[in-house]
Amino acid sequence: MKISIMGTGYVGLSTGVGFAKKGNSVLCFDIVREIVDKINRREPTFYEPMIEDALKEVVSKGLLKATAYLNYAVLNSDITFVCVPTPSQKDGSLDVSYIEKASVSLGKALKGKDYHVVAVKSTVLPETTGNVVLPTLEKHSGKKCGRDFGLCMNPEFLREGSALTDFLKPHRVIIGEFDKKSGDILERLYKDFDCPVLRTDIKTAEMIKYVSNAFLATKISFSNEIGNVCKRMGVDVYEVMRGVGLDRRISPDFLDAGIGFGGSCFPKDVDAIISKAKTLGESPIIMESVIELNRNQPLRMIDLLKKRINIKDKRVCILGLAFKPGTDDVREAPSAVIVDRLLKEGAAVNAYDPKAMEKFRDRYPQITYFNSAREALKNADACLILTEWDEFRNLSENDFNLMNKKVVIEGRKILDREKVQGFEGICW
Repeated sequence: MKISIMGTGYVGLSTGVGFAKKGNSVLCFDIVREIVDKINRREPTFYEPMIEDALKEVVSKGLLKATAYLNYAVLNSDITFVCVPTPSQKDGSLDVSYIEKASVSLGKALKGKDYHVVAVKSTVLPETTGNVVLPTLEKHSGKKCGRDFGLCMNPEFLREGSALTDFLKPHRVIIGEFDKKSGDILERLYKDFDCPVLRTDIKTAEMIKYVSNAFLATKISFSNEIGNVCKRMGVDVYEVMRGVGLDRRISPDFLDAGIGFGGSCFPKDVDAIISKAKTLGESPIIMESVIELNRNQPLRMIDLLKKRINIKDKRVCILGLAFKPGTDDVREAPSAVIVDRLLKEGAAVNAYDPKAMEKFRDRYPQITYFNSAREALKNADACLILTEWDEFRNLSENDFNLMNKKVVIEGRKILDREKVQGFEGICW
């Protein structure tokens, strides 16, 4: 099929590359000319395993190209996927301004097009596609949804760090359809994907995305809360959760305790569904507790550290800035919470991350960045390990002996006790 992608951020480019890998012809639209040129030079705009090689492959084969002209993208495709940002507002509600603007532009582009399917992939709260996207498309196209163009909600379930794998080998495909014709066309696009396809109405599809992320965030916060209890009893929470995860009803996924979740999805999506629930007169007690625990969890690292040393005027080495390995994303990263508190309390900070330092430097130019973990450890008075990058697993006693004082605390369980002695974990 001929596909156009509106928005070339993390979801948009991963989706475009994934569909191109399946042999479809893909046009990626973005209003930023620099991004368009970069994609056409086969250079991704973010770090993600596999994406660079895959982008080079599909651009070289002529299966994907980027354009700054939306009309061209729509006129030369059968389906347009809307992949624009949906950031949080201060009260936790969703900012739909990007979706509104995209719908206006897309509606105008549909004027000169025969039947065309619009598929919303951006994460939007239930009723957004029906109450915002649909009427805006009809108003600016002068056409009728279900007759002159199709509309679907097709949520993404991509994990940062494994987005392309998740796209090509999904657990499921959800198609929220305005009408059967729209859903049939979208299902044909996914015919070569080896997974269940669930077709629902649009509101249900929107809700599935939020419930999925809220539940996974809840598993993480639950594990962290149990970990905090285990820490006080001298019990290894990882051993506990290994046993719990063997129950097929629970599964071992998202049971690793640590400093909490971050990134562009979980915090934003849980906040948004909380805000939506309150507008409906509900009290989302569990989800509010999930967010509260996650907000406080990183600061437990500081509490542990202060029991070991007086951090004022001390140099603390931070290993890992990205919210998880396999990405350079520092949005809502626990590392920011920890660095903020360290600086506020008068500590100096050394930092190293294999991929995320440039993005972190934009926010924290005052801390000192190094090109390796070993360099960052030199002369530090303490070390906090915040991201479970594989290279940190190889750190040994010799590396930590470069420190002034060997105070090492893990926020993610990663160090080998046979290689390193005398460290502790945030909740183990």
